[in-house]
Parts: sequence; C-alpha cells; structure tokens
Amino acid sequence: QVQLVESGGGLVQPGGSLRLSCAASGSVSRINVMGWYRQAPGKQREVVAIFSSDGTANYATSVKGRFTIARDSAKNMVSLQMNSLKPEDTAVYYCHVNSLLKAYWGQGTQVTVSS
Repeated sequence: QVQLVESGGGLVQPGGSLRLSCAASGSVSRINVMGWYRQAPGKQREVVAIFSSDGTANYATSVKGRFTIARDSAKNMVSLQMNSLKPEDTAVYYCHVNSLLKAYWGQGTQVTVSS
C-alpha cells in the first residue's frame, strides 16, 4: 500500500503561481510512475504532468512551458510548480503513483484561478 498526502493549492489570480507537493509513504520502493492529474467540474480526470517509468517527464499540451514537475526520490516526493495560471487551470489536482501495477491517488487539492 502507498499513501499520498498532498499540500498546496488554493485561490490565485490569473497569471499567478502555485506549488503543489505530494509525499508518498508506505511501499514506496516499487513506485515507477509518479505525477499529477486534475479534474475540472463536469470533465474527466486528465493527466497534467507525470514521470513515466523511464524517468521521462511528460506534460499535457495545455500546460507545457507553464508547469514544471519535479521529483525528489530520496524523500519520495513529487511537486508541481504552476506558473502563468489561467482560469481554465481551475480544478481539483490529484497526486498519482503506480506501484506494482496498482494505481494510488491522493485526496485531491483544489486550485482555483480567478480574479
């Protein structure tokens, strides 16, 4: 089992920045995928940024150049730096990992971009 605890999020004006963090605990030695998804009201959950099993960072087209994902393997943490935020980035953001072919999700943290 893997437990994920997210922090960060909140309300920010368009053009602003936020940083999300996620700490993993439990059976972390077999984690091979780690990243972030989001779900806006009335929409399906979508990948935002994720480290694949080969360590490559992949981004959704809509966030490329604005968001940066980083991983601290020693601390079993992943973060998402979000810059130049837009109203369409408003969503609940979820930390996600895969471990031994099983998916784990954090509880979600709300990000609201509004003036």
